[in-house]
Amino acid sequence: MYKDIRVIFMGTPSFSVPVLEKLIEETNVVLVVTQPDKEVGRKKELSISPVKALAIEKNIPVFQPLKIRKDFEMIRELKPDIIITCAYGQIVSQELLNIPPCGCINIHASLLPKLRGSAPIQWAILNGDEYTGVTLMYMDATMDTGDMIAKEEIVIQKTEFFPSLYKRLSLVGRDFLMDNFKSIIDKTCKREKQNEDDATYAPMIKREDELINLNSTGRIIINKIRALNNTAYIILNNQEIKVLMASFNEIKTSKLPGSIYEVTKDKLGICVSDGVLFLEKVKPMGKKEMDIKSYLNGINKDKITCGE
Repeated sequence: MYKDIRVIFMGTPSFSVPVLEKLIEETNVVLVVTQPDKEVGRKKELSISPVKALAIEKNIPVFQPLKIRKDFEMIRELKPDIIITCAYGQIVSQELLNIPPCGCINIHASLLPKLRGSAPIQWAILNGDEYTGVTLMYMDATMDTGDMIAKEEIVIQKTEFFPSLYKRLSLVGRDFLMDNFKSIIDKTCKREKQNEDDATYAPMIKREDELINLNSTGRIIINKIRALNNTAYIILNNQEIKVLMASFNEIKTSKLPGSIYEVTKDKLGICVSDGVLFLEKVKPMGKKEMDIKSYLNGINKDKITCGE
């Protein structure tokens, strides 16, 4: 236990929650910093982050600056021994980084310097990587470029979807931080510079990234479906259809990518560059998710078209 260590925690999504839970249990968390509340839905109701919800439950003060690069005097006044960040969502200034004597430590969900950025878990799956992991690092004033302390590698299962990998890496990050916490506080941990020549990037997923390109290979398309957590989509009958599950078969066909290969009462196959993609679970716009048989029951199978 490190109850004499004053910790400020910075994080926002559910990925960060197990780390904060452990820090509350093991240390003296004096402040939680998280992103401002967001308006959601048609009624624009304010939604708080999972990290804020936990902090409120545990009676820990919450700070939500719009721009922490400019607004961090509260952090200075609390005199933290260490700042821990995990998926916070803002870049901090060097002046803030200089405040805690034990440094600012970030838990990043990739094996740095690979996949710097805001969406490393999605891009690990999109890229078809066999491995990913967690890196403990000292923060600096740019994104994910600080000195590395240690890395923990895990295997990405071939059929694993984003939510599963997200949860596993969250728990790995929690445990890995605490395994190294003493050496960080004692300042006996290693510091390794990142090799800039090996750096790759994982930018935020944009709307245009979610459209499935049927000219791609089956493997690339399946990886996109696995990575994007129910937002990858195609156009069927001039409507956006989210593809939640699909399978791929290396069937040789003379039909062009995007052509309908096969339609039965419970099967829909669409040609891609190296075979056929069979849709298994979909979500039409404005409707709930359904298996492909239920979807096909509700349309004219003889006139189904694919693409815009």
